[in-house]
Amino acid sequence: MGTDSRDRSYARARAGLKHVYWIGGGTGAGKSTIATRIAERHGMSVYATDDVMGGHTRRSAPASASYLQQFVAMDMDERWLNRSPEVMLDTFHWFRGEAFDLVVEDLLGMPADRGVVAEGFRLLPELIGPLLADTRHAVWLIPTPEFRRAALESRGGLWQIAGRTSDPQRALANLLERDRLFTERLETSVAALRLPLIHVDTEMDTEGLAAEVARSFGL
Repeated sequence: MGTDSRDRSYARARAGLKHVYWIGGGTGAGKSTIATRIAERHGMSVYATDDVMGGHTRRSAPASASYLQQFVAMDMDERWLNRSPEVMLDTFHWFRGEAFDLVVEDLLGMPADRGVVAEGFRLLPELIGPLLADTRHAVWLIPTPEFRRAALESRGGLWQIAGRTSDPQRALANLLERDRLFTERLETSVAALRLPLIHVDTEMDTEGLAAEVARSFGL
C-alpha cells in the first residue's frame, strides 16, 4: 500500500472509530475489569480482543499471518518449553500485531451511535496511535511486577496453559518472563509515542483505577 493510500485508509478508520475508547496494557493489569466498569457507568459496549482471538485465527489468511500459522502448528512443549522467553516474545503473533486488521474490521462493523470500550493486550500503541482522532481515547495500563504476579496467580490462566506441557513449572516460568518482557517493551513504546499510560500497583483498588482511566478518557 502506498503512502497516500495508507493515509486515506487511516483517515477513514479514524473517522469511523471516534466513538471507540481503547484500553491496552500488560498481562494482569485489570483491562477487562476496568473496561466493564467504565462501559456500565457510561452506557457503552465492550469489545474484548481476547474473546475474538479464536475467530480471528480462523479468519486469518496464512500469507498475512505467518507467525500465527507457525504457532498453531506447534505442540504445547514447542510453544512454551523449547524456546526462550525472548524468542517467545519476538515471535508471538498477537504481540506482532497479526490480524489487527480484523479488530478494526469488527469495530467498524459495530453501531457508531454508542460508545465502545475496546480492551486487550493486542492493542499495541504503534497500531492504535494512527487511529486516534483524540489521544485521550486510549490508555495503557502498566502493572508493577508485584501487581502482575498477584493478578496472574489469582486467576490461574497461565497455569492452565503451563499444565498442558511436560514440565509445567518451567513452562510457567517461561510464560511469566515472556509477559514481563512484553510489559517492559509496551511501556517503552507507549512512552516513546507520548500516549497516555497508567501504572497499576497493589495499592490501587478497582474503583480508583476505573476513576483514573475515566478521567484519562475525559469522561
